[in-house]
Amino acid sequence: MRKNLAVLFVAASCAGAFSISASAAESGEHIMVTPEQMKWSDIPSLPPGAKMALIQGPLDQANPFTFRLKFPANYKIPPHWHPAIEHVTVISGTFHLGMGDKFDESKMKALSRGSVAIMQPKTTHFAMTKEATEVQLHGVGPWAITYVNPGDDPRKK
Repeated sequence: MRKNLAVLFVAASCAGAFSISASAAESGEHIMVTPEQMKWSDIPSLPPGAKMALIQGPLDQANPFTFRLKFPANYKIPPHWHPAIEHVTVISGTFHLGMGDKFDESKMKALSRGSVAIMQPKTTHFAMTKEATEVQLHGVGPWAITYVNPGDDPRKK
């Protein structure tokens, strides 16, 4: 049985790190952001090395969200799940994604630039990169991450 150990990554706690204001992202205003306007910040709910840029949020509420993640080469995300549906679009690089409770490279699919993955709520999955990779996530929050093995959660270290 999985225990919900999720601690929400609250966009408001990092609002100063992003290029668009939290009020614009939350208000439903028309948003246009170029890659040069995005400001990247660490994301404590993922292993060190990942960077995040919030486009639309907040992530801790039942509202639409959009954000980008940058991963360095040879990056791994242990098995985990999210409480809501998650749409992932690969912007650059190759995102290797697998399903299941155990990290197993043989079960991964290589998703190249332009590829899309859609995970239903509480679908356990894991990921890795072999090269620098950028993905965009969107859905309807709240967005959170629960690791299958609580010891994999970087917020616990």
